[in-house]
Amino acid sequence: MDRQTLLDYVARRYLTVPEYPWRKHPDYAVLRHRGSGKWYAVLMDVSAAKLGLAGSANVPLANIKAAPDLVQLLRVQTGFLPAYHMNKTHWLSVRLDGSADAETVKALLDGSFALTQAV
Repeated sequence: MDRQTLLDYVARRYLTVPEYPWRKHPDYAVLRHRGSGKWYAVLMDVSAAKLGLAGSANVPLANIKAAPDLVQLLRVQTGFLPAYHMNKTHWLSVRLDGSADAETVKALLDGSFALTQAV
């Protein structure tokens, strides 16, 4: 899944419009609940070196909240990394370069939306 496909999915399913809160990183987007304002995903491009990957190119990512057991299971699989700049127990970085299965990414977004929903 790529960034635009993800944005199209959350727009359709959750009516989410991305927010771009950082001047220093104008392409970084936050996806949040309309009512509570809680984040359920953050989209960014991070240099491969900062992620412990080979190369110097930027890697498109989505940080997505998930249950700790799922985070631990997925982050050893291709397309997933420990969360960049977030709690690594409860968040996971998903590569948006096609290396993570699109259906898995959608399921993770659905789970993150549910986990961060106000009670």
